[in-house]
Amino acid sequence: MPGPAAIYTFLGPQGTFTEAALMQVPGAAEATRVPASNVNAALDMVRDGSVHAAMVPIENSVEGGVTATLDAIAGGPELRITREVLVPISFVLVARPGMALADIRRISTHGHAWAQCRLWVETNIPGAEYVPGSSTAAAALGLLADGAHYDAAICAPIVAQEQPGLSVLAENIGDNPGAVTRFIMVSRPGELPQRTGADKTTVVVPLPEDRPGALMEILDQFATRGVNLSRIESRPTGQYLGHYFFSIDADGHVQDARVADALAGLHRISPATRFLGSYGRADAQKVVVAPHTSDEAFHAAHQWVDGILQPRPGLPETAS
Repeated sequence: MPGPAAIYTFLGPQGTFTEAALMQVPGAAEATRVPASNVNAALDMVRDGSVHAAMVPIENSVEGGVTATLDAIAGGPELRITREVLVPISFVLVARPGMALADIRRISTHGHAWAQCRLWVETNIPGAEYVPGSSTAAAALGLLADGAHYDAAICAPIVAQEQPGLSVLAENIGDNPGAVTRFIMVSRPGELPQRTGADKTTVVVPLPEDRPGALMEILDQFATRGVNLSRIESRPTGQYLGHYFFSIDADGHVQDARVADALAGLHRISPATRFLGSYGRADAQKVVVAPHTSDEAFHAAHQWVDGILQPRPGLPETAS
């Protein structure tokens, strides 16, 4: 990981949950932090070398995968996930001073935030119109600009605390109090993080052929080697209707024999498979490995096969 002179980018502006995730990374507080307007812009800065790494959201416990990130990291020059961070999510409703709930007609926020507060809004501000925002913080800051075309915003509490001119109309408005968003740190390909025993591996696997059993062949590469999947999502490649890739998180590290063997199997089935990284789990939960899928079991099996292929000492070789 880059040192104090590192430059990081994150989905901005300042005050987003993404910046809160970045601040959990050792050394990020002393590093230069550059907000990006969207996920693609953040990853492009990594690819062209403008920054060392980017922090972007990839999954939410309520809404599932963040499609902008899944799509952006699946194409273009290869990138590597080096770390994941979990951030508990809570929301407040803010407006300009003098506004009341009864005055609110239009509300702006990020799409994932809106999905997590929709029921509260329908109950407390029935008929309010949703105005999409690039981020929760951008929506809140937009209220301070002249000519704002919406009346209120849903954002993180820290934005309301740090920005004068915003009035909090309601707190803890999320429909799911235990909501968590998962963020990933992305850098250019380089040395992989060492395995910890509590790891995760992310890959993108294009469906090579749309036919019965095609997905089962992909899943079998993990199942037969005892590799658990913690996430699998399908996304359109954009090439034509019906052409998809699968974004997959698997328990374990590519340095684990069972994971490496599964990836080799995936590559045989789908040569365009993209390895996105092996990195430590944010929850540090150790992966449970069955004895027959341990590194020792794979090593013993390979030795057994090697013994079959090698002539035994003292025995004549079979004539060809």
